[in-house]
Amino acid sequence: MVGCGFLIFTTNKDCNEKNHELETIQAKIDSYEAENAELQNVLESDDLSSYMERIAIEERGYAYPDERRFYDVSRD
Repeated sequence: MVGCGFLIFTTNKDCNEKNHELETIQAKIDSYEAENAELQNVLESDDLSSYMERIAIEERGYAYPDERRFYDVSRD
């Protein structure tokens, strides 16, 4: 009967781990769905050029030719 208790403990532990994995995966799904909805809104609004400009500046580090950027390097 001792082996049965160990089996129940192991099964509960496995179940808890799988529930945690499920929560993590569901959080990723929710994030991707929100991103997808944002992209769908951009495509439907025909405002693709401003979206591309925002991505280029915010995520890719692009700048306009006459733009000056200053970075605080003292915090590094």
